[in-house]
Amino acid sequence: MDLAISLDFNNKYVPLHRQVYEELRKAILCGRLPAKHRVPSTRSLSQSLGISRTTVTISYEQLKSEGYIETLVGSGTFVCAQLPDDLLRSIPVEHVQKITRPQIQLSKYAHSLVEADVPGITEPLTTINFRYGRPAFDKFPMQIWHKLLSRHCSPVNSNWLDYSTDHKGYLPLRKAIVSYLSRSRAVKCDPDQVMILNGTQQALYLIMRLLIDTGDTMALEEPGYLSARRVFLSQGAKLLPINVDSEGLMVEELKQYTNESIKIVYVTPSHQFPTGSILSLPRRLELLAWTRQTGALIIEDDYDSEYRYGERPIPALQGLDESDSVLYVGTFSKVLFPSLRIGYLVLPKSLAPLFARAKWLNDRHLPLLEQYVLTDFIEEGHLERHIRKMRSHYDQCRQILVQALKEHFGERVKILGEKAGIHLMVKLQTPLSDEEIVQRAGNEWSGNASC
Repeated sequence: MDLAISLDFNNKYVPLHRQVYEELRKAILCGRLPAKHRVPSTRSLSQSLGISRTTVTISYEQLKSEGYIETLVGSGTFVCAQLPDDLLRSIPVEHVQKITRPQIQLSKYAHSLVEADVPGITEPLTTINFRYGRPAFDKFPMQIWHKLLSRHCSPVNSNWLDYSTDHKGYLPLRKAIVSYLSRSRAVKCDPDQVMILNGTQQALYLIMRLLIDTGDTMALEEPGYLSARRVFLSQGAKLLPINVDSEGLMVEELKQYTNESIKIVYVTPSHQFPTGSILSLPRRLELLAWTRQTGALIIEDDYDSEYRYGERPIPALQGLDESDSVLYVGTFSKVLFPSLRIGYLVLPKSLAPLFARAKWLNDRHLPLLEQYVLTDFIEEGHLERHIRKMRSHYDQCRQILVQALKEHFGERVKILGEKAGIHLMVKLQTPLSDEEIVQRAGNEWSGNASC
């Protein structure tokens, strides 16, 4: 067994046998070499480290004398079951001198996270789950996905085990995304403008790191996507909330801030989050005209534009843009499944090389296997067939939910965003909190509701 040990052959003050002793003792105390674990023989360790066997033997003898290792005749050398440091822990606290170290000095960014409103990573198990953005997992074409996985996991195909050589992502996948976006969203781009990322959050983080300095002003929808807001605040941006109505972002309100140097506007135009309003075509054109005059950029988060019910789709802002002012963000989490950590960012041509460098420093590459499978899934038409199927399914679910809300609450309910997406927003005229409403819904479901 080879054991990784760092030795400084140029150290004139600490001899090699002492360095070997210290490294082995450290490995035992930190658990790299656990109790009763066999350690390399003096011969094999000396050969592995390129030093004399005598040097290793001296180190081992010191460790034996201190009770860290023991030699069993005919079996080898092992870490002792009870270490001298364990015995020290049994000494009363009052007899042990306390060791203190200076408080760890955090960066400004770390300090900002200490006070940040970051959600927990766990959520309670409930009968009814009101979490938004969760696709219908039971409708996913598992057999097709499994077939494509098996195709690339065959014994003759091991390319996905290697490092990726393209910082922007697997080129055939980027080409497939370009073709898909051109058909479905009228996005105009070429593969060099597309960057594969692990989701919307990474796209927003890269944009902020490269385009926003502390104190720079950003405009965003109010109400809006809280996770995006947290990313913006973590980078020190000054946030300028712009109200939304039934036609989306109120561009006239944005234009009134003539004294503000707004660098970026963040919008969810195809299905405003959370209200569900759709940015009308006149306002899209008005927003693009405003960016041409001010030099501001637009982040277009097109998170679930695939699902529209009863209305013709409006082209993406990026497809209407003539001045390279839109950074278009998309993801497959809502269309396929959330654990597929593949999203994409469509960049203006002038920014694509810079973002590729930043991506390389932040995240060298995504797993290739998932990119191979997703490429086939798109190119063979499975993605668009799945979207058509799910659009019909979600439309039926939406109609049932809307009808039930109106039937049970009547004038006491206001429904927003029912024309697109995989969630809708409901305003209830009730003194109950959100938590109480969810709890009562769960009780009703289980038949335990109280009047």
